[in-house]
Amino acid sequence: MLENLKIAPRYHGLLYLAESARNLPSIKSHRHLELELNLVVQGTISYVVSGRRFTFKRGALLWLFPSQEHQLVDCSRDAKFYVAVFKRMLIGRVAGSADYRGLRGNKAIAHGVLHAWLRPESFDLIRKTMQALLEGAPDPDVLNREAGFGAKSDFRFHHDDPEGLNAGLQHLLLLCWRCQRDAQSPGNAVRLHPAVANALNFLSESVDHEDLDDLARRCGASSAHLSRMFSRQIGLPMSRYRNLVRLERFFEKYRGALKSSITEAAYAAGFGSYAQFHRVFCEAYGKGPRECLTRGNACRALNAPDGRYVE
Repeated sequence: MLENLKIAPRYHGLLYLAESARNLPSIKSHRHLELELNLVVQGTISYVVSGRRFTFKRGALLWLFPSQEHQLVDCSRDAKFYVAVFKRMLIGRVAGSADYRGLRGNKAIAHGVLHAWLRPESFDLIRKTMQALLEGAPDPDVLNREAGFGAKSDFRFHHDDPEGLNAGLQHLLLLCWRCQRDAQSPGNAVRLHPAVANALNFLSESVDHEDLDDLARRCGASSAHLSRMFSRQIGLPMSRYRNLVRLERFFEKYRGALKSSITEAAYAAGFGSYAQFHRVFCEAYGKGPRECLTRGNACRALNAPDGRYVE
């Protein structure tokens, strides 16, 4: 799916700190026209790219090139990682010399996910540079709720100092590429079994209450074998992944244009009952949906964009 990041013309990109504790990330497979850069500062994150799973921990710098399909399938509960996005016009401006020409290409074809494990001094420098650029950006709760750019709402990234942000993004891009060239890039990919890859696609596309036996039959494997392979290769049980997909759909429905209630959005997302939805929501956020989605509640990251609430 081609994602429109809706970055205003005056910005050359955007930057935010993604945190699992504030909100669940988007886990749909997608691509976009911009270059994306992640720096993991805490916990672990896992992507599926080109039929392989890549897991990254603190100190990892990873590149997702323009139009490269990628899927963030899991984050540890304590995960924190910076997400920087750069427009093509910025890349074209800075990637003229031989040292930076690699930014113009698509390393994804050969590498799956181009990445490096940074030296401590390089990690600290990049982290501090990214943190400094967040001065003047929207509230972290808002950025996490909207995945930085507002896929399903009217939210648009903004910054109090566009010129400073643009200059900083250019410096950040060149700095990260220099560190990439100087660092080690050991392979850590797990090639997915075709049945697991099919299960990922089916679970992401369908809201039906399909049981495990039916899903396994569609994927060409027994239910027990598929369940074991999925947990081993993706890094989390299939049931948890399915519930993450449903939670993501819940927020799309609840925050969407049709103004669904909590209960309506839960059923539309594929939950079989409100009790099941409530249990899954509590496991993810530590509080019930009505507590988190009520106006003025401390769980501000989950408030609907228009401030509505359901009693």
